[in-house]
Amino acid sequence: MSAVLDAMLVRLAALPSRQRDSIGQQVLAATDGRPWIPNPGPQTQAALSTADVLLYGGQGGGGKSDLLLGLALTVHHRALIMRRLHKELRALSDRAIAIRGRDGFVQQPVPALRTPDGRLVEFGSAQYAGDEQSWQGQPHDLLALDEAAQFLESQVRFLMGWVRSTDPAQRCRTVLASNPPLSAEGDWMIGMFRPWLDLTHPDPARPGELRWFVTDPDGKDMEVGGPGPVTLDGKTLTPKSRTFIPAKLSDNPYLVRTGYQRELDALPEPIRSAVRDGNFMAARADDAMQVIPSDWVVAAQRRWQPGPPRGASMTAVAVDVARGGRDETVLATRYGGWFAPLLGKAGIDTRDGPAVAALVFAVQRDAAPVVIDMGGGWGGSPLDHLKQNGIAVVGHLGAEGSYRRTADGRLGFVNRRAESWWRLREALDPHQREGSPIALPDDPMLLADLTAPRWHMAARGIQIESKDEIRVRLGRSPDRGDAVVMCWHDGQLAAERLQVQRAFGPGRVPAVTLGYGAVKRRAAR
Repeated sequence: MSAVLDAMLVRLAALPSRQRDSIGQQVLAATDGRPWIPNPGPQTQAALSTADVLLYGGQGGGGKSDLLLGLALTVHHRALIMRRLHKELRALSDRAIAIRGRDGFVQQPVPALRTPDGRLVEFGSAQYAGDEQSWQGQPHDLLALDEAAQFLESQVRFLMGWVRSTDPAQRCRTVLASNPPLSAEGDWMIGMFRPWLDLTHPDPARPGELRWFVTDPDGKDMEVGGPGPVTLDGKTLTPKSRTFIPAKLSDNPYLVRTGYQRELDALPEPIRSAVRDGNFMAARADDAMQVIPSDWVVAAQRRWQPGPPRGASMTAVAVDVARGGRDETVLATRYGGWFAPLLGKAGIDTRDGPAVAALVFAVQRDAAPVVIDMGGGWGGSPLDHLKQNGIAVVGHLGAEGSYRRTADGRLGFVNRRAESWWRLREALDPHQREGSPIALPDDPMLLADLTAPRWHMAARGIQIESKDEIRVRLGRSPDRGDAVVMCWHDGQLAAERLQVQRAFGPGRVPAVTLGYGAVKRRAAR
């Protein structure tokens, strides 16, 4: 872009002065005295895009913040521009003042600029999950999130619910300006814009191409064929459009000639890949104490094929139970190492034991044993209901102590939760002699759930952080990850226990404490 601009300036300078003045007057007339106009290229493409939800960015220095401010000051009448941290708003408000002037700017109750032509630009933040609710009931025709990958998905979707206007002629949209995510908390962005960002997507979208989405009854995004109304479960839904437009430093003539490129080149990895190269799929860094490396989960998802292996029987079913609220009741099923797509139902639809049991009846095959999470006591009623109907079911209580050790025998576990998570880690490890047997469905929420937990070494062994701690970072409960963990480890233990019971007969299981492997060998003798 800089070479093109330089060539244009050279050609302009070579023109006679009268012709240069005429071109200048035409430019002024075309811009109509606007305080801001987009740079040629992606920034202009983004400004003119008709998408309801636009992701703009990638590389650092691509003019992301200026796009948000420019749209707010020239196209929209009531705009909300946000950063995750309040202290980061100063640069945005200073830039808005530089573009439009200080007249009409106030700091309280929130930083805001009211322009002479009647536009209102408010600046907000949402550092913690729930802070976004302070904007409930305050509609804006532009929601603009700067460095959107730093926000929680729950925050973004909540704020998008208030993008509207009483003026039918006013354009309404959401613009997410962002570099690639650097942690699991930002993985929602890959899922929301998968046709553009996921190189393995079966039908990839071109930059700027519109794709249409609705939210299905389970609260999940579903891509549809176009803007026409869609009927799901008897309800008519109106699709909304999305697109992604990448931006590079070379697209910004105001920064490209500065030393900013050298600053980007000097960044450490993986930040350099994210900010300098705009690599959405490979830039995220794992936390040093992350339980399961992200690459291992991605590799398991790439091994996945539609349908279980030929002739395989269902091995286990696991249920993470929710009671109301925004959490899901999630069911995981597997055939050996192959996991079926997860079934998630809103907690409001699984308020009692019979409702959860009905979901199990619908998915269970081959008399596979069922594992139910008993944390918080919510699994008690479903467990009892399944037992009454003759289903082989066991409860998972993560707080129970564990006497087992890691595969190499070096470390113990504080509790059963730590043991279960670590067993899945060991099974996903690609450095095993025969590789990992696990194939996971391509589910962005599952990827985020499995890569979110962290661990530390306690006096009694490995300890995994609690669900509540993970919820603070993800903005939701990692229900999908917990269901898969239980389905793998506890499902295996339940299957072995069932095998022992069948070998000894009802009521004849040995009372001594033995590992299930030892019990199986004894039963076989």
